[in-house]
Amino acid sequence: CREFYMNRVRKQIGLSGDSTITGKGLTVAVLDTGMAEHPDLSGKILAFYDFVNKRIKSYDDNGHGTHVCGIIGGTGELSKGLYRGIAPDVKFVIGKILDKNGEGEADALLLALEWIEKLYMIYHIRVLNISISMKEIKDKKKKELIRKKIENLWDYGIIVVCAAGNHGPGEETISEIGESEKVIAVGCHDENYFATDRNRCSNYSARGRKGTLPRKPDLVAPGTHIISCNAFWVKSRNNYMNGYVEKSGTSMATAIVTGVISLILQANTNMTNDECRLVLIQNSKELNLPWNQQGWGLVQAKNLRFYRVN
Repeated sequence: CREFYMNRVRKQIGLSGDSTITGKGLTVAVLDTGMAEHPDLSGKILAFYDFVNKRIKSYDDNGHGTHVCGIIGGTGELSKGLYRGIAPDVKFVIGKILDKNGEGEADALLLALEWIEKLYMIYHIRVLNISISMKEIKDKKKKELIRKKIENLWDYGIIVVCAAGNHGPGEETISEIGESEKVIAVGCHDENYFATDRNRCSNYSARGRKGTLPRKPDLVAPGTHIISCNAFWVKSRNNYMNGYVEKSGTSMATAIVTGVISLILQANTNMTNDECRLVLIQNSKELNLPWNQQGWGLVQAKNLRFYRVN
């Protein structure tokens, strides 16, 4: 049943359910396909801009971005909390950089990164979620410029979390963004869940380069059959239909890690980016898999109030 899917994610990452640590006071920027109006995401947008069609009212004509935002910080309003996100009290700054087909141009990403740079102090952005792939960008100069701008954001104090990509399982298939030391790259692994499913995310999660440091991906998180907000929900009289949808991929795993980071930062308000990465590493669960597949291990959200750098 669907309840199983959500409970197993919380169980896997050790989410304690501490009602006082919910991401409150944290702002997360998301660069994706946008965010649709959804009861679970109502009142959460602090700023929105569409770098594809130049619109200023929030929308999502693909659904990917809405699903990602629901994983990070949906309230679970339509499901009485069952499908709530990892950090249900976070607020969002949303940049739409992908079109209705989930495709986008490097120029849109570059403009969006500049936009985040201008807004991060106004809205106190602490985390940036980029659940997109860079494999399709062929221009090497633009790739380098994108990487430079992302690393600048890290230096400003924004923790950048990106998807490893779905181009695995071959070696060196990780997204170029994720190769940087100033990015937390996330792959996916579901442990023993869906072991017989040929299409489970673990089978195609991108891999880093063997025998090198830093470990890439940095971490993994569940990424198969993740239930979250459906951009194309329907209201009929007093009933809501199709409020949620399942999706799989490293994008979903990335959103889970972004949510966990939001919880950590609420519980440890003065924590730096490097300190946050360190506690993620120190508390990750070893899966006994190759470094270039699991990174440091499966993300954990246990004892958030007591995270300290050893």
